[in-house]
Amino acid sequence: MKQVSLGTKWIFAIGQLGWSLLSGIIANLLVNFYLPDSTGDGVITFVTSATFIGLTVIGIITACGRIVDAVTDPLIANMSDNCASPLGKRIPFMRYSAFPFAAVTVLIFCCPVRGESTLNIVWLAVTMVAFYICMTAYCTPYTALIPVLGKSQKDRMDISTYIALTYILGTGIAFGGKMIWEAVYASTGLDYYVCARLTLTVLALIALVCMLLPAFLINEKDFDDTPPVKENAFKSLLETFANEHFRVFVLSDIIYWIGITMFNTGFIYYVEVLLKLDNYMVLFIFMTFVTFVCYPIVNLLSRKAGKKSLLIWGFGLFAVAFLVSAFAGMLPFIPNLIYGFVICVLVGVPLSVLGVIPQAIVADIAESDCIETGQNRDAMFYAARTFAFKMGQSIAMIIFTSLAVVGQYTETTETGETLIRNTGAGYRISLIIAMVLCIAAMIIIKFYREDTVMGIINKDHERREKQDD
Repeated sequence: MKQVSLGTKWIFAIGQLGWSLLSGIIANLLVNFYLPDSTGDGVITFVTSATFIGLTVIGIITACGRIVDAVTDPLIANMSDNCASPLGKRIPFMRYSAFPFAAVTVLIFCCPVRGESTLNIVWLAVTMVAFYICMTAYCTPYTALIPVLGKSQKDRMDISTYIALTYILGTGIAFGGKMIWEAVYASTGLDYYVCARLTLTVLALIALVCMLLPAFLINEKDFDDTPPVKENAFKSLLETFANEHFRVFVLSDIIYWIGITMFNTGFIYYVEVLLKLDNYMVLFIFMTFVTFVCYPIVNLLSRKAGKKSLLIWGFGLFAVAFLVSAFAGMLPFIPNLIYGFVICVLVGVPLSVLGVIPQAIVADIAESDCIETGQNRDAMFYAARTFAFKMGQSIAMIIFTSLAVVGQYTETTETGETLIRNTGAGYRISLIIAMVLCIAAMIIIKFYREDTVMGIINKDHERREKQDD
C-alpha cells in the first residue's frame, strides 16, 4: 500500500474545512437567525419563543433532526463498509453527498414567511432533517478514511491535528457569518435577511469546493485494499459497542458534547448579554488563535504523555473555563473585555486537546478491534461515535434553547415598539450545567484502558515487522 504524503494529508484536511463550515453555520447561526436574543433594526423572529413543557419549538426541531441523523449514521456507515465500488468504500459517498449537503444548508435559512409562522416551523423541521442526513452521508465515510490514510501513529496524529486545524478554521469562518452579513447590510442598504442569505450562499459554495477536493484528488485504492464487510448494520453496530474500550470512551464523549455544544451555541449570547460587548468576533478570533497555537503542542505531548492523560486535562480545563464564564459580567473590578479574553484562553487550550485526541483514539480502538476480531469496521466505529455525540448535541440543543428563554422579557419603547430583551439568567445556568458535565466526562475517561489498546496495536506491528524480515 502507498505511504500517505504530506500533500495528501492536507488535501484530506481541506474536506473537513468544507463540512465544518456548513456544520458551523447551523451550530452558531441557526438559533440566532430564527430566535435572536433581541429584536429591532430590521431583526425579527421567525418562530415562536413560547415553550411546551419547558421546551422551545426550535430546540425540539433541532433535537429531533439530530436524532434522525444519529439513526442514519450506522446505516450509512454499514453501506460504506459494504461498498464494493471501484472508487473505494468512502469516496463515492463523499462525491455524491457534497452538493446536496451545501444546498440544504442554505435552504434552512430561506423560510417562506417573513415573521413568526407555523409554515416556518414546518420548513425548518424538514430542511433540518435533510441537512443532517446529507451531513452523515459525507462525514461518516470521510472520517472512516482517517485510519486508512494514517497507518502509523505519527501519520494518524498528524492527520488528526490537520483536520482539527481545518475544523476550527471552518467553524470560525461560519461564526463570522453574522458579522459578514451585517457588514453587507450596513454598506449596501439591502434587506437584512437578503444579505444574510447571500452571505450564507457564498460560504456554502466555498464549503462545496473544499469537500469535493479530497473526493476527487485522493485515490482511496492506493491506501486500502481490504474487502467489503458483509454484515448488516444492526449486527455491526452491536459488535462495535461490544468493545469495552469504545464504550468507556464514547460515554465520556457524549457527556462532553452536551456541555461544549451548549457553550458553542451560547457564545454570542454570553458575549453580548453577559459581558455586554458587541465585539464577539474579536473574542472568537482570539480564542481560535489560542487553539491554533496549541495544536502542535498537543501533537507532541500526545506522544509523551499519552492521549488519555491529555483528555483528562482537557475536560478539567473546560470545567474551569465554564465556571469562570458563568460569572461573566458579575465582577466589577475586572473589565468585561479582559474577562472575555481570559475566558477565550481558558476555552482555547482544551479545545485544541479535544479537537485532536478523540479522532486518534477512535482510530486506535478501531485498529485494535480489527486485529482481535478480523473485521474492519472503521466507518462503523466513527459512525457509532458520531451517533453518540449527536445524541449529546440533541440533548444540548433542547437544554440550551429552553434555558435561553429564562430571564427573557419584553420592553416597550417610547414609540410603542415592543422589543425582546434578556437578563442572561438562563445562560449562566447553562454554563454551570456544562461545567458539571465536563467533570463527569473527566471521571469516566479515567476508566479507558489506553495501555491495553496500544499494547494490542504494538504487538501486531512487531509481528508484521518480523514477517517482513
